[in-house]
Amino acid sequence: VVENEIQARIDNIFSNLERLEILSSKEPPSKRQNAKLRVDQLKYDVQHLQTALRNFQHRRYIREQQERQREELLARTFTTNDSDTTIPIDETLQFNESLQNAHRGMDDLIGSGTNILQGLRDQRVTLKGTHKKILDVANMLGLSNTVMRLIEKRAFQDKYFMIGGMILTCVIMFLVVQYLT
Repeated sequence: VVENEIQARIDNIFSNLERLEILSSKEPPSKRQNAKLRVDQLKYDVQHLQTALRNFQHRRYIREQQERQREELLARTFTTNDSDTTIPIDETLQFNESLQNAHRGMDDLIGSGTNILQGLRDQRVTLKGTHKKILDVANMLGLSNTVMRLIEKRAFQDKYFMIGGMILTCVIMFLVVQYLT
């Protein structure tokens, strides 16, 4: 009866807190943060009380269950070779075997996980090496493009020097033939 009354009062407090939260949102902005903080603190305190009540109820339930089991055990009469007093060894052995199988399965899973991690580490090292080689090739291609552009520019300039030299040679030969003959 007392627990129900406490639970009803806690529920009433929760409903009042919900109304307080609505009212705190209608406060002026300067007081709103402080009001919300107080409402949140009250909610926390009430939740703590609710948890304490549940813990008390749970302990009481366990205590009553233990007392009931104790009374059943004391009221029971045992006879020799009673079927309720036999120990199920076969079931225990099967349970133990199942546990060992599960243990082995977990060991296998951990081993395969370790192998997978090692494989990923190896792939990481390989990919880092490949990445470095790709960067080297990209740098080399950039250098090659620069060299090719310089060669084309030089060939273009050399063509003008050659044409200029041919014209200069022809002019000199014309002047030599003109003046010497």
